[in-house]
Amino acid sequence: MTGQIDRARKMNWRHSVLCISALLAAGLAASPAYAQARVGEAAVVQNQVVRVAGPATSQINVGDSLLRNETVHTGQDSAARLVMADNTNLSLGANSTIILDRTVFNDEHSYRDIAIRLTTGAFRFVTGDSEKAAYKITTSVATIGVRGTIFDVLSQRGKSTVALQACCARVCAIGGQCTELTERGDTAIITSTGGRNTLQKTNMPPWTFAGSCGAAAGLCNVTQFADATPTAPPVDDGSSPTGMLCGR
Repeated sequence: MTGQIDRARKMNWRHSVLCISALLAAGLAASPAYAQARVGEAAVVQNQVVRVAGPATSQINVGDSLLRNETVHTGQDSAARLVMADNTNLSLGANSTIILDRTVFNDEHSYRDIAIRLTTGAFRFVTGDSEKAAYKITTSVATIGVRGTIFDVLSQRGKSTVALQACCARVCAIGGQCTELTERGDTAIITSTGGRNTLQKTNMPPWTFAGSCGAAAGLCNVTQFADATPTAPPVDDGSSPTGMLCGR
């Protein structure tokens, strides 16, 4: 009899530990800190699109989450469109790299502060629902302030080209002059020479992202964050420990 009681107590103790673990996991998933780590999703993926963590890379698929401080890279003949939680759409052409440098949520669907580095490659940026002052877009030689905007960026070594598609943007050479882009076709070309960044403005863009739009279906579309394919949660069929009913 004593042995049966001891075994029953051990089973109840194990059950309690599993239940507590499951509840803690559920609470963590629902907590604001956990939710804020997920800042966007991949809406379009063509060929090799990877997240980079040190020397390691892993393939990103449609519907995969994007995280704060994430580096995303597209390979040759590859492209991607990322949709942020505030409905910002960011398209990447081939051989392009971005860093989701900093994201501070204002609420569930807008940012108080969002910083994105367009390290190298071709991009199209479509502003989302956050306050315009929240966006901090940079390349190696320029900073871009948005005003409710669609613009294209070609980030190369020592040179960036920013071509406006819809009003408006303010572009500054790092450590140098600034210019306002207000009309479609307005373009800022920032060049680094001898450690000095200079800015030239033209209304005849030498390049736009339009040439990359055919690289993947939907690459230059604009969708809401809610339209991105969600990552399906694991199905609980009751056979796992987390499917046990606490209190039974």
